[in-house]
Amino acid sequence: MADILLITGLSGAGRSGAAAVLEDLGWYVIDNLPTSLVDTIVELVSKPGSDIERLALVAGRQHVELLPKVAALRSAGHRVRLLFLDSATNTLVKRYDATRRKHPLDGEAPGLVEAIDLERELLQPVRSAADLVIDTTDLNVHQLKSKLLAAFDEAGDSQRLQIAVESFGYKHGLPIDADIVIDVRFLPNPHWDDALRPLTGHDPAVRDFVLGPAPASDFLDRFQSLMLSLLPSYEAEGKSYLTISLGCTGGRHRSVAVAEELARRLRDHGYAVRTGHRDLSR
Repeated sequence: MADILLITGLSGAGRSGAAAVLEDLGWYVIDNLPTSLVDTIVELVSKPGSDIERLALVAGRQHVELLPKVAALRSAGHRVRLLFLDSATNTLVKRYDATRRKHPLDGEAPGLVEAIDLERELLQPVRSAADLVIDTTDLNVHQLKSKLLAAFDEAGDSQRLQIAVESFGYKHGLPIDADIVIDVRFLPNPHWDDALRPLTGHDPAVRDFVLGPAPASDFLDRFQSLMLSLLPSYEAEGKSYLTISLGCTGGRHRSVAVAEELARRLRDHGYAVRTGHRDLSR
């Protein structure tokens, strides 16, 4: 049976860029594929003698029709994952202004913003069903590649749940690709210490300041226990990816330190965990 990745998302959010990265990783990629041809392509690569083991299909305009295809392929025994690329509306507007290309729904809405909003509404069921959502708003090509490498350049047990523990700053907005969001602004803030302010949650002094007091250790113990009780259920439901986002005010101190410590604890229990820090360089 084939290992299939279906790539969809908002127009301008980076589907073709993701396809190029996956091709470099050894996936057989077909870009802008009409949804009606998905079954035909999968049937061809699944025939005896085919040397295609990993197939990435970038959905074309009809990607709103993907969900029945996903269900049918899974029922047939294929491993199917759905990747959704998202991005903030203002970022998509800038990308379209830079390329001067028309939005696919240009004729169905009075303006570009309205077309983006319409597509976002149409694709909400697909986004909700996605195994992995990646927000490309603040990602350059190299950062998108890093996320895709972590998710799809797999080693070891490729069937195991992959967990991303990421930090962010509330003043820069909520992450739109998180499954679980936790607010850690109840912890002591290193920003108000002149010696700690220039540092980050990676520095030992900040880590000790944040994680040393009882509130942090108590929170981590309780949250670790909660996650360890839930993760087997996520796996039993067939979830391939889980993103846990921890936020503080600026995303440089408390959330970074807590994210790294939580990731370490989950790794100690045998889970595949990567960390990311959205606002660390701001």
